[in-house]
Amino acid sequence: MDSHGLMFNLIIYLSAAVIAVPIFTRLGLGSVLGYLVAGVCIGPWGLGFIDNVQDILHFSEFGVVLLLFIIGLELEPSKLWRMRKPILGAGGAQLGLSTAAIFIIGYLFGLDWKTAIIIGLGLSLSSTAIALQLFSERRLMSTEVGQTGFSILLFQDIAVIPIIALIPLLIVSGDPGVETSSGKSTWVIMAVIGAIFLVGRYVLRHVFRFVAATHLREIFTALSLLLVCGIAAIMNEIGVSMALGAFLAGVLLADSEYRHALESDIEPFKSLLLGLFFISVGMSVDFGLLLRQPFLILILTLTLVLVKTVVLYIISHFSAVAPKQRPLFSFLLSQSGEFAFVLFGFAVSANALDQQLANQMTLVVALSMSTTPLLMLLHDKMIEPGSIDLSVRSMDEINEDGSNIIIVGFGRFGQVVARLLMANKIPLTVIDNNPDHIERVRRFGYKAYYGDILRHDILHSAGADKAKLIILTGDGTESIDLAVASIKRDFPNLSIMVRAYDRSHAVHLIDSGVDGVVRETFYSAVELGKKTLHFLGFNEAQIDRQAKMYIEHDVSTLHKQLSIQNDEKAIISLAKNAQQQLEHTLAADQQENLTTSNDDTVLTEAATSAKDTT
Repeated sequence: MDSHGLMFNLIIYLSAAVIAVPIFTRLGLGSVLGYLVAGVCIGPWGLGFIDNVQDILHFSEFGVVLLLFIIGLELEPSKLWRMRKPILGAGGAQLGLSTAAIFIIGYLFGLDWKTAIIIGLGLSLSSTAIALQLFSERRLMSTEVGQTGFSILLFQDIAVIPIIALIPLLIVSGDPGVETSSGKSTWVIMAVIGAIFLVGRYVLRHVFRFVAATHLREIFTALSLLLVCGIAAIMNEIGVSMALGAFLAGVLLADSEYRHALESDIEPFKSLLLGLFFISVGMSVDFGLLLRQPFLILILTLTLVLVKTVVLYIISHFSAVAPKQRPLFSFLLSQSGEFAFVLFGFAVSANALDQQLANQMTLVVALSMSTTPLLMLLHDKMIEPGSIDLSVRSMDEINEDGSNIIIVGFGRFGQVVARLLMANKIPLTVIDNNPDHIERVRRFGYKAYYGDILRHDILHSAGADKAKLIILTGDGTESIDLAVASIKRDFPNLSIMVRAYDRSHAVHLIDSGVDGVVRETFYSAVELGKKTLHFLGFNEAQIDRQAKMYIEHDVSTLHKQLSIQNDEKAIISLAKNAQQQLEHTLAADQQENLTTSNDDTVLTEAATSAKDTT
């Protein structure tokens, strides 16, 4: 660190973050810009509290390491298969078009083609850290913007591995087959990665199972951090980015039963260290180079952001992003990212990139990262004013013995459930992470608290260890899945009922062992179907009977899907067969109803005739 010592530095980092980030967040500028400005203020070009920036940058990269580990955990084979089209389509198009555009610009301005390729590949990679932070702040992950953006980021993170393998082949001088100052040969790197996969495949799960059996959460967390640090250190030793090592560690456990538990344990460390990473990026901005070449650096930065914004806007036309959301989508990924630092550093040490040019590009990357919060502000104030409320508040302190029922999420869905239970004099503890919901329901006399249920202490304070049932009614499949995994691990005796996003999510939740699942739109859609049948002339008894048969048939099919949930062809075949069976069942019911109606008509006519004769 520097001469003031580790403790002084730690106080400076935390003070800068605590002062700058809340101010920038409340001003609507976002937390990322707050971290960046905090770094500038305490760095060599600000107040000068910290002067050894490179050491800080290396330490803070651990935040990116943990982020990439969590992203690796997202690479569950079934999820990857479902997302294959946006990952390969949008992700491949963004990387290819951005690289091609930057390559052409660089080549036209005199760079040799190898250097232009390296710079194009580095600058085309968006910042996973910034984008995911903004997705989370704006609650975009469950939207088309978030899903498409995540697909692009996922493709980029996967692509980093072959890009790093490609760089030694573009070395300006030297033999790419021999060891360089950056580390070992490409073949050694590939061998180490293969060995890590084998160990992870056949050893890691047994280790996690052994540790999980102790039921000591802190040891499980320690093992999680040990795994990330160990593999990251191994990859660093052979000259490959630690972040890529963590990414591989996440991939190894992507289909593990401990995936969600790992994610919830790592999350607090990731968020804090990511903040430190953004601070260090702000400190590392070389304002000396900026002062010597201001026009060149600013033009390069604006050109980069403009090129990527245009490319992303074009891609949004061919994806599911709504027209009104396309500017937001384009701005969110318009910067270059943290992997550019890694790639340019690797390229310099491998003699594939000139040091002076790398310094210029690193400064451009840092400045482009600082433009994203400003573009978000432009979007919110001018393009779509009033669309986002970034106000924040601290978690509520819950001091009560709790009740038998805990409801998480108090939006439209949760309120209906709560009103029914409270009308039956059933006491509830309500938790929600939307402060608007909390303030509104408190005005109506409900006891509600603001909190994040992924935090063990929040649920414990709410009385989860004594309650009988927790009802999860919130949005977002990922957050629900994380909550279910966390609750089942920390409060195994607590029954869980869940609002599922759709059919596939319901199947996943049932397979996870929850006690009750309701699809958020299923029964309201059935009701609308019943009203349509009534409009078409069906009688009430027939409508109620057919709706009941439809629900029973659909639930039966849903449970049959459990054993084939990762086999798309089998699911399609099951759906087709189930539809045919349902049509036959309802047709038979209609025929029976028609026969009964005819018999009733004959009996009525006979009775009327006998009466007339009499």
